[in-house]
Amino acid sequence: VPEGYTEVMDKLAQNLFLAPTTMSQYAALAAFQSNTLAILEQRRQAFERRRNTLLPLLKDIGFSIPVTPQGAFYLYADCSTLLNEQIPDSMALSRFLLSQAGVAITPGLDFGHYQAGSHCRFAYTRDESLLVEAAERIKRVMTG
Repeated sequence: VPEGYTEVMDKLAQNLFLAPTTMSQYAALAAFQSNTLAILEQRRQAFERRRNTLLPLLKDIGFSIPVTPQGAFYLYADCSTLLNEQIPDSMALSRFLLSQAGVAITPGLDFGHYQAGSHCRFAYTRDESLLVEAAERIKRVMTG
């Protein structure tokens, strides 16, 4: 901008880029209304039920999940005991489960490099009945 407008533009930029917009502020206020909090609590409880449904099923198959997540909607699982020559890493496992069980999981490679080949992620964003069905399909193809 021309030199004479630098100070004015700096103030404008601060208001545009450093603070949430008015619309976002109103949305944040709405999130704390009692009816919204009730809906959010219902959703939190639903995710907790889904987690509590899927977690033991995956452990029973052979996935290692040493920590129960407290705020996520997914399980990050060690799949190393399930890997072999035909399925050498989490990417191969993800492809195998998609093609053979019709279940989509995400390989650890999508989340970084540390032990990514031996970890995968399971989202529990679906109803419990579908999570049970998915675990049954996985178990069926993994145990032969």
